[in-house]
Amino acid sequence: MGSSLDSDAIAGFGAARAAVLASVAEACARVGRAPGEVTLVAVSKTVAASRLSAAVAAGLTLLGENRVQEAESKAPLLPGAQWHLIGPLQSNKARRAVELFDVIESVDSLELARRLDRLAGEVGPAEGLGVYLQVNVDLDEAKSGFLPDTLETELPALVELPHLRLLGLMTVGRLVDTAEQSRETFVRLRELSRRLGERLPALGPGLSMGMTDDYAVAVEEGATVIRVGRALFGTRDQQLAQWQGAAGRP
Repeated sequence: MGSSLDSDAIAGFGAARAAVLASVAEACARVGRAPGEVTLVAVSKTVAASRLSAAVAAGLTLLGENRVQEAESKAPLLPGAQWHLIGPLQSNKARRAVELFDVIESVDSLELARRLDRLAGEVGPAEGLGVYLQVNVDLDEAKSGFLPDTLETELPALVELPHLRLLGLMTVGRLVDTAEQSRETFVRLRELSRRLGERLPALGPGLSMGMTDDYAVAVEEGATVIRVGRALFGTRDQQLAQWQGAAGRP
């Protein structure tokens, strides 16, 4: 029965992936973009490696984790996956993060960037470590990230770091009641990216923004990376119920 259950899981993840990609394509069509411009990161935090094996087989090969330790336990079990760090990075985990992740999306200070640059020169990929600069565009005291004015001041120093590839900007949106209320956040990040990119083209044009509740709006406003978890894996309670049900089957 194990292979049958695996097949069911693969089919389920394939259907969830197709639904998200269809929604992305619809959002792109509304604003005249090509769906291929948008990369889907499947947010796999708290999802067991056994489930992720089926997700990877279904095409969800780019996984996003919030914690270095959790990714470290999963990565050896999922050789077909690529990994993005999307959560805050503690300085004492920086070396392992450079070794483990293909991209770090949560670089939120010049100090952290300099540390990653040094480590990337020692243990990182030859082409440089891909990073996104996390920006607190809403000036939300509960969020991490560069303040826009600080980033404008420090960007010249950031682009000079030789072992980092600045792929673009990332933001974590505010908690809002409707997806439409997130639009202002995404517009702010896009406009900041445009303004900074005109001054310093070494900053890549990538925009990592939008999650399950608002990724379609983010795509309409220029997102090149969306970070989607619940629409692919369900809530934690749903995940638990699914696996309790599976464990009880004959």
